[in-house]
Amino acid sequence: MNFIPLTLLYCVLFVFSSDPALEYLPSSPAKNVTTSITVNPTLAKEVEQATNIFYQSKDGGQTWEDVSYSLPENEQPEGFFAGASDLYLRINNNMYRSKSNLKTPVWQKEKVLDPQSSSIAFNHSGVLAYSYEGKVYQKKSATGNWLPIYTSFKKHSMRTIFEASDGAIFLGCDYGLFKSADHGNSWKQVQHEGWVMDIVEGEGVLIATGQGGIMRSTDHGEHWEWVISEGGVGIAVEHIDGGFAAISYNTSSQSRRMRISMDSGKTWQAIDEGLQPSLSLSSIKQVGKYLICGHPDGIFRSSDMGKTWNMVHSAVEKNKIKIPNMLNTNPLNDGRKAFTIYVSGNVLYAVAREGGC
Repeated sequence: MNFIPLTLLYCVLFVFSSDPALEYLPSSPAKNVTTSITVNPTLAKEVEQATNIFYQSKDGGQTWEDVSYSLPENEQPEGFFAGASDLYLRINNNMYRSKSNLKTPVWQKEKVLDPQSSSIAFNHSGVLAYSYEGKVYQKKSATGNWLPIYTSFKKHSMRTIFEASDGAIFLGCDYGLFKSADHGNSWKQVQHEGWVMDIVEGEGVLIATGQGGIMRSTDHGEHWEWVISEGGVGIAVEHIDGGFAAISYNTSSQSRRMRISMDSGKTWQAIDEGLQPSLSLSSIKQVGKYLICGHPDGIFRSSDMGKTWNMVHSAVEKNKIKIPNMLNTNPLNDGRKAFTIYVSGNVLYAVAREGGC
């Protein structure tokens, strides 16, 4: 009977149980191993197969299919971006694109400049790629080429790009929010209180995540006020039917809280009473009449604007191989991934991340 010696098992377990907080640190030099080992081919194939990473739902979140096998590389995605008709995936410093109307995503390598640091933004004027260093490119639909845009913006540490319905452009950075009303020819800073990450718009109101929580503007982004400020940062914002949804960190409860507002962001009501408190709650989306949120306990759906939640997909483990208690010494590794939810048209996608962000 084939078996895995303890030496190999420990090495495999160590790789799969590493601390998420250390996942971007350079690896230590490999040590020479001279021990002769025998690997069970069936188990080796199971370990190599991509699973429990990438999920898809086409029925409003009722059922989910693990489509991790479709990933172009057997690795955890570094970035996933969903637009109305296209999906983008960054993995191992490569950018890939797929049409979103396929039964299963089919990925093709995209020739984005600076793929190792690029993020994707889907705006009214088109698809943009931007890097933390402040470089922005727009994809020309006729040729598929990416050309520089907003070259007058000389700042760095860029976190987000958002185009409002009136054509104003907002660039969120580590040290504030900048606005251009002339298609990027000139810029002015409209917020000075730390970083700004995500922005959404509805009924003439702008809502954004910031270093101080959730903020709101009613004058086209000229001035901003904090509407949720509980000592922690803003995590996510979403425009939903009749209002907005948001996730922010509360320092008193030491957990992320999920709320909705049905009065243009003036007041907010908690909708997470039926969920376990979590530090990994990172997204809330709407498809049809349903709100969908990702959680370490699984994927949850609500048909009554968050009054009640039903689990539609259970939690997934970080590792395909069970970790003996004697080896699982990392206190941050509770054996589960947290789901981040994305929407493209009527299709939902969920990426299971070990860090939960």
